[in-house]
Amino acid sequence: METEQFEALMMYVLVGGLILFMFFIIWDLAKTSKAGRLGTAILFLGLGLCLFAFLAKPMISYVLELMLET
Repeated sequence: METEQFEALMMYVLVGGLILFMFFIIWDLAKTSKAGRLGTAILFLGLGLCLFAFLAKPMISYVLELMLET
């Protein structure tokens, strides 16, 4: 396995693990603060939105590249 392939694979694996850990932190924050259903949803929406943006950026750029090629 080449170094570049290993780095790319580990980036996805480790960043994915970090995202899962951040969701666990948000869930634990909602549980310990007794936020309720609405508060938990707001926490996940507000704090999880940056994670969604991180995941959406490569997909959007890929789609734009495909559109510009044609």
